[in-house]
Amino acid sequence: MGNWTHLIRFIAKEDQQLHLGQLVDTSRDVGKDSVDGIEIKAYLIRGSIFDGKIIPSVVYTVERLLSPISPSECSYIRCLGLNYKDHAKEGGFALPQVPVLFTKPRTALADPYPAAVTIPKVAQDGTSDYEGELCAVIGRTGRDIAEDEALDYVLGYTASNDVSARKLQLLTAQWCFAKGLDGSCPLGPVLVAPSAIPDPQKLAIKTIYNGDVVQDGHTSDMIFTLRQQIAYLSQGTTLEAGSIILTGTPAGIGFFKKPPVVLENGGDVRVEIEGIGTLVNRVRYDDD
Repeated sequence: MGNWTHLIRFIAKEDQQLHLGQLVDTSRDVGKDSVDGIEIKAYLIRGSIFDGKIIPSVVYTVERLLSPISPSECSYIRCLGLNYKDHAKEGGFALPQVPVLFTKPRTALADPYPAAVTIPKVAQDGTSDYEGELCAVIGRTGRDIAEDEALDYVLGYTASNDVSARKLQLLTAQWCFAKGLDGSCPLGPVLVAPSAIPDPQKLAIKTIYNGDVVQDGHTSDMIFTLRQQIAYLSQGTTLEAGSIILTGTPAGIGFFKKPPVVLENGGDVRVEIEGIGTLVNRVRYDDD
């Protein structure tokens, strides 16, 4: 793997080209900085997200942040449902005995601000919802991975929003369509290496919608840890490098609030994770 710790994909002001970069100031929340118009600098990374090396002599200024992993690099998006104890409690659900899996297509991937979470016509029914989640990106291919070795396969961590069309979701026991609409999986703003986040079960996670904290959880509340998820999902199944795992959402989804909270056109939704920063998106309803 590469020698970066805080990787971004971005368009550079200097040449308007797409690059990979290592943040110069890793203490900054570049998701918020992007919204606030604060300059973001990055050392060039030469290579791919899997093997890229920092070129410290070349520094670029970020024009626009992109998802840290591109659709072409993403082999599969696996998502866990009902994986926080407090979320199961708020919905009145029994704790699952094994991880509850659904998937999203690569076309669900979306960028951070200024990109928007787009709600297509089919989901403009007053039930579109947010789900702030820790996302893990697999860095090397493996199968039948032992639990105690599972984190060795992680390339990095980022924030994600499992945007969900609840009315469509409730029509069937299979959630993939309702959670796999175009643009329903924004990622970012940065991919943080395991060297900077040695334990993914020690992270605070919040979702903020239009300035209000609507989810306030902690990854220690997961029913199945990331180690357990990787071990389970790789049983007899090859997890390819570039696979994405969305690890579940804590309590506070809009559907269970009274009155319900829904993603409305023009809304501001943010997923903030300790050690990673804030994934920011505006909400935009498609016209066609």
